Amino acid sequence: MAETAANSASSTTASAGAPTPQETKKTAEAPVRWADLEDDALEEPSVSSTSEEKSATELGVENLTIDENKKINKFLDEPEDSNIKAVTSGDTPYTSALTFEELNLSPELLKGLYVEMKFEKPSKIQAISLPMILTPPYMDLIAQAHNGSGKTTCFTLGMLSRVDPNLKAPQAICICPTRELAIQNLEVLRKMGKHTGITSECAVPMDSSNYIPINKRPPVTAQVVIGTPGTIKKWMSAKKLGASNVKILVFDEADHMLAEDGFKDDSLRIMKDIERMSTHCQVLLFSATFSETVKNFVSKTVKRDHNQLFVKKEELSLESVKQYKVNVPDELSKVMVIKERIFEFGERLGQTIIFVRTRNSASTLHKSLVELGYEVTTIQGALNQSDRDKIVKEFKDGLTQVLISTDLLARGFDQQQVNLVINYDLPVKHDNRSEPDCEVYLHRIGRAGRFGRKGAVFNLLCGDMDHMIMSKIENHFGTKIAEVPDWRNEEDFKTALRSAGLL
Repeated sequence: MAETAANSASSTTASAGAPTPQETKKTAEAPVRWADLEDDALEEPSVSSTSEEKSATELGVENLTIDENKKINKFLDEPEDSNIKAVTSGDTPYTSALTFEELNLSPELLKGLYVEMKFEKPSKIQAISLPMILTPPYMDLIAQAHNGSGKTTCFTLGMLSRVDPNLKAPQAICICPTRELAIQNLEVLRKMGKHTGITSECAVPMDSSNYIPINKRPPVTAQVVIGTPGTIKKWMSAKKLGASNVKILVFDEADHMLAEDGFKDDSLRIMKDIERMSTHCQVLLFSATFSETVKNFVSKTVKRDHNQLFVKKEELSLESVKQYKVNVPDELSKVMVIKERIFEFGERLGQTIIFVRTRNSASTLHKSLVELGYEVTTIQGALNQSDRDKIVKEFKDGLTQVLISTDLLARGFDQQQVNLVINYDLPVKHDNRSEPDCEVYLHRIGRAGRFGRKGAVFNLLCGDMDHMIMSKIENHFGTKIAEVPDWRNEEDFKTALRSAGLL
């Protein structure tokens, strides 16, 4: 699993904090939180920009965008319908939106959706949730849905729709658990809002080379702020980020943001500060998973009448993604399966993400594959921010085909060319290695088959512990994962890929 909590990101605009001396001394200890690094303690100034302008260029954020002309994926299918349960409060009637025009969006936003995003119609979760978000009296929403179903569009469109372009002050805030997810959400916001003139800024820590004390940074005037919880909390505490005009507050990956071992304290502090300063701020909580504990906590935290939207648990296993388990006798055999079986065909099918449990596993696997002649890149929280940004950019641009990652990228990372996910190590609870982390497993497999595209997941099992963990995952989701009969048999892997629609 991932090592310790990561809170960092790049920005439409330059915003930052510097790592503390203690963080620079961190070693690859046993994981204690979902992501990899604590949010940094010091701050840098941030320069807001419109979505069309160049200030993002200074941070290289625009380099993280995907060239539409390079997107070639022949495995696109319409996502299958899900059984989404909507629970509404109050007397407001909601009607699902079959087209974006039914949402009464501005012409500038519609142009962003059709011309820039290349959307044709709302996905199922968008059709149900967007009327709830955009219809007065703007009730709070707790929403859970499939990975790759279009959740990011829901809250991004919600933020852009609520902003008054003439008011040069923060009006929408989105809080994310990691640097990479904040960068990605920023890219979507800039692209969708390209024709609106709405300004945006990312509140995130950065490398210490550009450090400027918090008291020297100007007050935030950007209309949309996306960032990590520690940095946003510090900006608000320092009175640099005012919340008196904030109309909408979004928590992306809300289950982690409000979990005891996540960012609960910072998230609650931000919510309370905004409630105290803003007369009515709509709160949106989005995630692919919500544990029962978090569900109960959220219901108590969001005290006003609110709407809810949930997908039945057994349907969260992503029907478009075929899952397989592969029994191998030892660790070396895992490497051989990746090299001689999966990579033999997989490199022709799209990109691959290999998930490992620890930084040490990432380094060891990287070295083994490089020695065998493969070009792979590895991302984990010990890398500095600029290196992490560079690796993500290269992968999103299609310059690298294979990415080894800790669970830093398990949540929210959206790359439509990924058709294969390999669980080199199964995800387990950080405080009990004999218990699977089923929510992280779901997030991992969600990296393949984005938005209904076809994909395959191979779980490499070695020893009794792996088999027990895999069995618990199957029981949790009420499903039986198919087994590749013989890890040495090339034809068995061809059959699996053919069944997944990839051959």
